Amino acid sequence: MKLMTVDDARAAMLAEIKPLADEAVAIGAAIGRVLAEPVAALRDQPPFANSAMDGWAVRSADTPGVLMIAGESAAGHGFEGVMAAGQTVRIFTGAGLPNGADAVVIQEDAVRDGDKVSVPGAPLGDNIRNAGRDFRAGQTLLEAGVRIDPWRLSLCASAGRAEVQVYRRPRVTILSTGEEIVEAPAMPGPFQIYDSGSPALQAMVEGWGGVVTRLTGIRDRLEDVIAALRDADADLIVTVGGASVGDHDLVRTAAKSLGLSLRVESVAVRPGKPTFFGTLEDGRRMLGLPGNPASAFVCAELFLRPILETYQGRSPSLITGRARLQSPLAANGPREHWMRARIHPSADGGLAEVFPDQDSSLVTVFAAANALVRRPVNAPALMAGDEVEILAMART
Repeated sequence: MKLMTVDDARAAMLAEIKPLADEAVAIGAAIGRVLAEPVAALRDQPPFANSAMDGWAVRSADTPGVLMIAGESAAGHGFEGVMAAGQTVRIFTGAGLPNGADAVVIQEDAVRDGDKVSVPGAPLGDNIRNAGRDFRAGQTLLEAGVRIDPWRLSLCASAGRAEVQVYRRPRVTILSTGEEIVEAPAMPGPFQIYDSGSPALQAMVEGWGGVVTRLTGIRDRLEDVIAALRDADADLIVTVGGASVGDHDLVRTAAKSLGLSLRVESVAVRPGKPTFFGTLEDGRRMLGLPGNPASAFVCAELFLRPILETYQGRSPSLITGRARLQSPLAANGPREHWMRARIHPSADGGLAEVFPDQDSSLVTVFAAANALVRRPVNAPALMAGDEVEILAMART
């Protein structure tokens, strides 16, 4: 099989992926969705000048002095008259500034005596939030391609949007093969193990914006694998296991019977060499991941996440950083190696603890990691303190 570099393989995959259609959703249901259009403000925010503090609305020219109380302005219920010279209006945080006022004296600095208030000097504009201070009507607040989080949702709501146009969530079917795999609470046989790969991949896909259907218990029979692939209602089929070329690795054979056209046959990466990608005859895309958990998880970060981002109109990119090695590393071989590591914060940017056992079957190592260290093809040996490229994962 032809080996492709990680970068070339990702580029070949993404060339086959186009953003999905967009749809309107209520902003309350938009968390995690990706905007398909810019969001612009319908009006100024705030729409009127208002007080930043509880206190007294004044004319700065009248201060310091003793002023007559003309009324009150509360949030949602403003003072409707015009405040004349020598007058003041009791005002509360967020309430509209009365006509004629140009400053607010905070209540702790004023002394009330019946219908009069003694106030100190107040600079023009003191404690006032001007109209449009946050944003102006027509201003673009969020660009297309932005994922909605709670803070961006708040911005959409403050802009007057009841709904937003977002890309449809990609439908992903995860198909886990292998008769050695069982799922709790089933009791494994003497030569079986619990499925640790597909549940984690489901969580990854959902966290990256996809909608998951997970198929488990597929027997190692060609007709069963063909049927599962044929019936998967998905934009992307992700298979876990059976991606290699052994006698019991049936996924490629089954997919080829459904017209699979391979774009990536294999990747020069460690772990994850058997990873493949192609298009079935009916247009559905298919990503084949190795069965070993670490291999599947590394390749999900390198390939599956960018695919899902592209489906949702986002620019797919691996954002890497730098860290210093805690311990020496041996020279790398002919495949790019993404090593599980833990980054410890330090004053100069972080210290990378690369775990000594990188066996692709070890779930405990991945659970302890919060980053992947990238080792280029034929990279030389490194000493403690040398810098390495890292891909951070969202872990605490």
